[in-house]
Amino acid sequence: MPRVNHRMSRIRKVAAFLLIVITAGCANSEAVTGEVTVSPPPTSTTSTAVMPAHMTDLLPGMPPPLSPTDIYAANRELSRSVTDHRPLVYVPNSKSNTVTVIDQNTLQIIDTYSTGGSEPQHVVPSYDMQTLYATNDLPIGGGSLLPIDPRTGMPAGQSFPVRDPYNMYYTPDGKFALVVAEADKSLDFYDPVTWQKLHALAVPECAGVDHMDFTADGRFAVASCEFIGRMAVFDVAQRTLIKMIDLPGGRGGMPQDVKLSPDGHVFFVADMMADGVYTIDAHTFENTGFIPTGKGTHGLYVTRDSKQMLITNRHEGSISVWDFAANAVVHKWFIPGGGSPDMGNISADGRVFWVSGRYNNEVYAVDIVNWTLLARIPVGSGPHGLTVWPQPGRYSTGHTGVMR
Repeated sequence: MPRVNHRMSRIRKVAAFLLIVITAGCANSEAVTGEVTVSPPPTSTTSTAVMPAHMTDLLPGMPPPLSPTDIYAANRELSRSVTDHRPLVYVPNSKSNTVTVIDQNTLQIIDTYSTGGSEPQHVVPSYDMQTLYATNDLPIGGGSLLPIDPRTGMPAGQSFPVRDPYNMYYTPDGKFALVVAEADKSLDFYDPVTWQKLHALAVPECAGVDHMDFTADGRFAVASCEFIGRMAVFDVAQRTLIKMIDLPGGRGGMPQDVKLSPDGHVFFVADMMADGVYTIDAHTFENTGFIPTGKGTHGLYVTRDSKQMLITNRHEGSISVWDFAANAVVHKWFIPGGGSPDMGNISADGRVFWVSGRYNNEVYAVDIVNWTLLARIPVGSGPHGLTVWPQPGRYSTGHTGVMR
């Protein structure tokens, strides 16, 4: 793997860190309840920090991290560009071909509308955070995106054709919308304005290409191969596949969500068949361990203070809490009466985790400060990758609102 080895050698030979001035968040207070710490939005101060090597040689055009130890440091406060967006939850119902819209404040459904296509899988915020897209990945050989205006919560026009958009991300420089064409075994790079497909990266050895996340410098990405128990590593700028990672669970594994640790050193990979999370070194791209969490491990969500990560266990109706400092699962909570927590996100204030109940046709609103179920809301059939909006951060890398 010459490109990876070259990058490792370059990093090891860095003799000095780049000194930069950043704007960093610092919390005035913290509310601690049980095992989970949730911090309120902080005030901004100016500080000086030394950036580690893996955060200095950035993908050209990518905004630099605000903190040398936290790639999610910008995820404390809402950007001014989203302050007029309605606080809503958008739920794609894969088997009903609709989006259900829920008011975050009242916990009530306020609308349900057709996506103009078949089998919507995720609602994805655009890189500039000004449009949401419901991804319709059927019919086979077709597919479409439905634009949604987050100021109104309504469709911003008709759905338009995009081939096989099971999932969608954005390169960290904002240059491309990256359509995860699962059935086509391809990662397709689109112009995010004209929606012309400019490049296609074939990944024939990655059956069920699914979720992904990017390295701290934005230069590489790791994608899960759901139907073959593998991970694919690709060069973002060169649009080339550089490595396949065989997970210890073998071909029977089902890797799902992927999330980079706040310090940028570790990729966490949820595996639904292994009932836990694999860890992958974000520099060498080698598997380094496994964390058992619960049956049907599926989604990964970093808390607002970047101290912990919520892990959904879909087959047993539970949520595990990983603590980055303790390097351990510190809490596990079961949905009262059972459920099937799948994909979702955390509210802007960091207090409520919204997650779809994939097999139960419902959405759960969970208070993650007191660990109580606030609401169980019936929606359409097969709710999947819901988005909670607006989200704090400077830009979106896609999926259900992964912000940096």
